[in-house]
Amino acid sequence: MTVGSDQPPLVLAELQQQLLAHLQVICCERDPLFSPLGHLATRAYIDKQLSQWGEVIAEEFEYNGQVYCNLILDLPGCDCPLDEAGNIPQEASMLLVGAHYDAVHGSPGADDNGTGVAALLVMAEAFAAQPCRPPMRIVAFDGEESGCLGSRVHGSLMAEDGLSIKLMLSLEMLGYCTSEPQRYPVDWMKYIYPKQGNFLALVGNPVALLDLWKIQRSLKRNGVPSMILPTPGRGEWLPRLRASDHAAFWDASCPAAMVTDTAEMRNPNYHQASDRIETLDLDFLTRGTQGLIEGLRSL
Repeated sequence: MTVGSDQPPLVLAELQQQLLAHLQVICCERDPLFSPLGHLATRAYIDKQLSQWGEVIAEEFEYNGQVYCNLILDLPGCDCPLDEAGNIPQEASMLLVGAHYDAVHGSPGADDNGTGVAALLVMAEAFAAQPCRPPMRIVAFDGEESGCLGSRVHGSLMAEDGLSIKLMLSLEMLGYCTSEPQRYPVDWMKYIYPKQGNFLALVGNPVALLDLWKIQRSLKRNGVPSMILPTPGRGEWLPRLRASDHAAFWDASCPAAMVTDTAEMRNPNYHQASDRIETLDLDFLTRGTQGLIEGLRSL
């Protein structure tokens, strides 16, 4: 991918090395049922990485006799410190950034969703060093491939606790870029959106659109084309748009969006054994991650 950016080459090179190092650990078979050792090893790695920046809460839950676990890290904001217990205060309106770490059986899940998790870990380090204005919750969700289990559990518990969300952002496949034609789930989209699969899609509900516009500008500054797809209601009109962890927050009427390279609409390796690191565009992933970091800092 040939793009421009305001970022010095050294900064981008260091960020790319960080992302690649995370991907090299994460990319393994990690289906909770069929590859439990890979799943547990990935969970342990994420826990270790996040623990560098604060206390990580393990949010365990059970589904059909299988134990799953979300990993949660709360970070202070410039305008709002954590409370004495190290939690985001109930009266604060937080940014929540999440990515699922499970994968389907038979796939190492480099793009789905190794790229999202790698970006999440890089963001945790970046926002621990230089906070956003609002406090931030970083969540590695489990059980997404089984029906977005972890995000639904976490969303329900947040509602019970009365916690408020300024924006929820689901990082869902960020690393596949191609000059080949982009496909769309409905025909009319091809007349509005790009013909080539070289952009990130920001799929959000109406209450998230102002923040998504700011993020889109930041992605553009970093040389990554992006398109906003406004999704009225809860996205019932096109169920494919609900197929990630943001949907639980749409259902709760929270501002929420999915950032994605459009998955099977572009990537032929989706849910396949061929979803490997060598198929990714690391420059696209790196610039996209940097754009998201800067965009979230602007909120």
